[in-house]
Amino acid sequence: MATPRSAPASCLLLLILLAVGSLAMSRGDDCCGYNVVSVAGSGSALSARLELAGETPALAELGPDVQRLSLTASLETDTRLRVRITDTDHPRWEVPQDIIPRPAPEDVYLDAPCSGNAASSSPPRTRVLSTAGSDLVFTIHASPFRFTVSRRSTGDVLFDTSPNLVFKDRYLELTSALPADRASLYGLGEQTKRTFRLRHNDTFTLWTADIVASNVDLNLYGSHPFYMDVRPPGTAHGVLLLNSNGMDVLYAGSYVTYKVIGGVLDFYFFAGPSPLAVVDQYTQLVGRPAPMPYWSFGFHQCRYGYENVADLKGVVAGYAKAKIPLEVMWTDIDYMNKFQDFTLNPANFSFAELRPFVDRLHQNGQKYVLILDPGISTDPTYGTLIRGMQQDIFLKRNGTNYLGKVFPGEVYFPDFMNPRAAEFWANEISLFRRTIPVDGLWIDMNEISNFINPEPMNALDDPPYRINSNGFHRPINNLTTPASAVHYGGVSEYDAHNLFGLLESRATNHALLRDTGRRPFVLSRSTFVGSGRYTAHWTGDNAAKWDDLRYSINTMLSFGLFGVPMIGADICGFGGVTTEELCGRWIQLGAFYPFARDHSAIDTIRREPYLWASVAASARKSLGLRYRLLPYIYTLMHEAHTTGAPIARPLFFSYPEDVATYGVDRQFLLGRGVLVSPVLEQGATTVDAYFPAGRWFCLYDHSLAVDTRSGERVTLPAPADTAYVHVAAGSILPLQQSAMTTAQARRTPFHLLVALAEDGTAAGDLFLDDGESPEMGGTRSEFSLVKFSCATWSDGMVRLRSQVVHNSYAPSRTLVISKVVLMGLQSPEPPRNFAVYVNGAEVQANRAVSTSYRSRGGLGAAHVGGLSLVVGEEFELKVAMSY
Repeated sequence: MATPRSAPASCLLLLILLAVGSLAMSRGDDCCGYNVVSVAGSGSALSARLELAGETPALAELGPDVQRLSLTASLETDTRLRVRITDTDHPRWEVPQDIIPRPAPEDVYLDAPCSGNAASSSPPRTRVLSTAGSDLVFTIHASPFRFTVSRRSTGDVLFDTSPNLVFKDRYLELTSALPADRASLYGLGEQTKRTFRLRHNDTFTLWTADIVASNVDLNLYGSHPFYMDVRPPGTAHGVLLLNSNGMDVLYAGSYVTYKVIGGVLDFYFFAGPSPLAVVDQYTQLVGRPAPMPYWSFGFHQCRYGYENVADLKGVVAGYAKAKIPLEVMWTDIDYMNKFQDFTLNPANFSFAELRPFVDRLHQNGQKYVLILDPGISTDPTYGTLIRGMQQDIFLKRNGTNYLGKVFPGEVYFPDFMNPRAAEFWANEISLFRRTIPVDGLWIDMNEISNFINPEPMNALDDPPYRINSNGFHRPINNLTTPASAVHYGGVSEYDAHNLFGLLESRATNHALLRDTGRRPFVLSRSTFVGSGRYTAHWTGDNAAKWDDLRYSINTMLSFGLFGVPMIGADICGFGGVTTEELCGRWIQLGAFYPFARDHSAIDTIRREPYLWASVAASARKSLGLRYRLLPYIYTLMHEAHTTGAPIARPLFFSYPEDVATYGVDRQFLLGRGVLVSPVLEQGATTVDAYFPAGRWFCLYDHSLAVDTRSGERVTLPAPADTAYVHVAAGSILPLQQSAMTTAQARRTPFHLLVALAEDGTAAGDLFLDDGESPEMGGTRSEFSLVKFSCATWSDGMVRLRSQVVHNSYAPSRTLVISKVVLMGLQSPEPPRNFAVYVNGAEVQANRAVSTSYRSRGGLGAAHVGGLSLVVGEEFELKVAMSY
């Protein structure tokens, strides 16, 4: 709801403008920026021509300034504004349209200045772009040039650039003021951070690199120049700089500065106003998250250092003996012959042993995933190399294939900007799957990682501005492919470096889809804007440390903002020495990562959860609840695929008006209403958890845990085998029974867990399909979507109804809901009589239907079992209780 701006708000705006002025002068008079010499607007677009106001001697070492710039601002939708600034006279590198499809900039005819002297032209001092249907307002200020983006409904200024724009060939700089006391920023990755909310006076370097993720505040595997800004009383907006070049983003609290070493300034602003709306608008542009197969939400086990097939068999048997669910067995590079992709180690992972093992996994309803690295060995007898050479698909430098070095020794790297490379990759995957029918692929080392430091060959290898790579401004060529390498079409690695992981993910996704005809599962270490369309992600090479346990939540939540909802961390830690206590607490948390995998490094102690009795108990309990929640989690996957909503979310996504949630990063939500509060400290006997306003019920015993009017921090005891999981009042969760595999769990009857709000209402959804068709909820797929609603009448009768929105998935007509649990009933005393009605007919007389009542935490919970409510048919269930 729009509210008038108060006098204090106006004062705050004045302070912001003064701060911008001080920023403009921070470099002194040497930084002159640009002037606007002409402006034209038409409908939802505006264009301007800018001319350099004067050279910038203070930055002379970074090269000459571009003399003339073109700006285009366009409201591409009511909730998305694009502002693009580029060189008027020379084309510049931009993220290709085929990589991130998007509307072309809307050109508006620009009148020339009155004469050759720009000073004789008289453009308006300001020009505004707005439309009646949009809350975003763009204002261009003429001399010196700057622009603002504001919110029409409140007048809040969202982005307010200083007048000292710098635009050189290989250095671009732009600063925007921020209200430090009101703006909470999230995003800008990939880095391991101590907090989810970005701290003031921090630098975010975006240059994909193979840097161990246990290092905080360093540029890691992905590049995501996107942030979300949440401000009281709960409005949110998003800002994306669509640019694949290396950059430093400086966030000082009162301003944010972009220092970019190439490309153009191509900003997108997303109006929100809710956090969920922002990610919806963002993923509408960059691509909706790929649907993940149902099995991928089961539990995964991997290790770098499994010795042979017998070792793999022992792990699978260990899980079965301990009665811990295991869905997917993984193998790292150990399976390869001489670390070469698409080969098998003939001694330890021979076809004669590995293929029967994989076949048995499939017979048991389990899956198998292998790793691939991008480096292709130059061994002249290697078939993959021979075919790649024949198709000429490798990255070039100085007219020949660039020679790098990784695990196989000397290698060439496929150039996935070359259309032939994607075809080559698909053929190699298809050939290999004839040997070992893997169910998914894990693509690693794709930043690109290189074990050597290429010597500079030209100016691209040593740009005038050194971004803060690895925290000490290391050369951009270090331990990666050289910036002077050349991709298909003459594109330099300097410009395309950050795109490699996205391009390999796309090629791998398409290859699996073509070869299997089923929904692909790809896990990529390197990501870019839009990678969520093709791949899942994990947080990389973490360590077995309590800090890394905590930090995993921050990275998980950040990737939800980036449109990559299938995200998790290596449970128990990849490197270092884990402990029984740490591993136990990590499985309690990791069981609720969207992507849950135990993984460890070679030469570290083994850490499969069945190796300790206490960890096995925690795994059974936590994974048991995860598998019961699979229908709910899979429904969240459908929501993510259709709206971009993260599966794991920060609390402010559901409670944006509660400013106390803005700094919460030791808890998270699954969907709107399942709250996970893990133990994150060594030796902890309690957990300090924040509960937003409302009632919260324990998912393990259905008791009322917290009832708070305005949000409350509660200290809970921390039993050794449990992470707290609560459900918010007002939620309906579809559940099934736990099992050793997702296939077994999917065959069990459904339960509905109804957590009544104080007004006696609740709602929830259930999405069903076969879990593997390429489309998820599309026009060519078979699926069922059911909405549940619950209300309590004045006489105390509870009515639960289902609405079948879509029903083309045949099994939904035979799957049944056998039990309904109603939590939050007002009477703590058990009723004297129950009456149960299904579609108007009383069924209490049916001996199959059972009822019970428990009083926990001052409210009651009714259990109605023995039902046979068909999921794909609409029903009304009434429960009447007399006291």
